[in-house]
Amino acid sequence: MRMFIVAAALAAGALVAGPASAYDGTKCKAPGNCWEPKPGFPEKIAGSKYDPKHDPKELNKQSESIKQMEERNRQRVENFKKTGKFEYDITKISSK
Repeated sequence: MRMFIVAAALAAGALVAGPASAYDGTKCKAPGNCWEPKPGFPEKIAGSKYDPKHDPKELNKQSESIKQMEERNRQRVENFKKTGKFEYDITKISSK
């Protein structure tokens, strides 16, 4: 039992002491504006490795896929109006 108490006391002491360089959030630019970057994180994002650089092709992928989906749906509806039968597979529609 004594071993457990000693171990618990040592663990509690380690938690209280903690590292001296830990972030404490006390550097405020204005009242209520206490954000500061973590160590190693740049003050400004623009131009750093954290700056998101978006490729226009990547940004347009979703709109292109939506256009393709709408075209497939148009073909399905057109085929349904002609035949009265709904066909999901576009390759079967174009081969008829």
